[in-house]
Amino acid sequence: MSIGASVTDKCSATVATRKVTKIPFTKMQGAGNDYVYVNTLLYSVPDPSSTSIKWSDRHFGIGSDGLVLIGAPSDPSKADFSMRIFNADGSEAMMCGNASRCIGKYVYERGLFKGDTVRLQTLSGIKVLKLHVEGGKVGSVTVDMGEPRLEAPEQYTGTRPDGTDGVFVSMGNPHYVNFVDKVREIDVAARGRELEFSSSFPERCNIEFAEIRPSSDATAADGSRGKAQAIRTRVWERGSGITMACGTGACATAVAAAVTGRAPRQSDIVMDGGTLHIEWGADNHVRMTGPAEIVFDGEMEP
Repeated sequence: MSIGASVTDKCSATVATRKVTKIPFTKMQGAGNDYVYVNTLLYSVPDPSSTSIKWSDRHFGIGSDGLVLIGAPSDPSKADFSMRIFNADGSEAMMCGNASRCIGKYVYERGLFKGDTVRLQTLSGIKVLKLHVEGGKVGSVTVDMGEPRLEAPEQYTGTRPDGTDGVFVSMGNPHYVNFVDKVREIDVAARGRELEFSSSFPERCNIEFAEIRPSSDATAADGSRGKAQAIRTRVWERGSGITMACGTGACATAVAAAVTGRAPRQSDIVMDGGTLHIEWGADNHVRMTGPAEIVFDGEMEP
């Protein structure tokens, strides 16, 4: 049974998907990781891959890291909504942590969902979103990102790129976390691109560069107090390049830091666009808490 009351069934049963020349959209951002969102319960996007390329262009389009489609789940008994996400280069991603938080805010504040717990269907499984609501607005969202995979996924050759000593972590999508002394000295564009297309990653990979910083007191999602390691991280996303933040990348960085003894199982991942709090629980689930904001609404031809 769903914890909240979804209106996706009602929408899909009573509202035919509208075919329009211009498609209404909402631009949102989570820690600076910005996407364009379309409610496909109401509006269709004929070719989301090419639309993502066009709309993501920061000079001739809307400007974003990609396109996110909010739709009905394949099985309403297991999920309330579904998401599909397309990168700026048109490739489809398995999921995005920052985008999932924004979807939680969108469905609540646009009246599509009543409740504080949303089940979201992604290509990497069902993600559970806990909405932190105050005054009728969603200020932040905690996402259960599931269990990390620490072994190299099958698409890897099992070898690291030359000159690196990174950590492989999959959070439903692949990440290669590199710990460095001073992240500001890394040419993320050059090195990130080089590693993404390394022969070690036949299907390409997301790349993180992380610098360990002093820890601070923190409060976990269950209210307990502890120490959180601050980790300054910059991201090169597969298919999008440098982004202000990456939710799955933040989770991967926190896990990599913990398994290598660099940090406890709570971390504050400080990215260019803001800070995400990551907890790797005793149940082996990684939970991410961070902001979600609406930037503006508009409409544009696909």
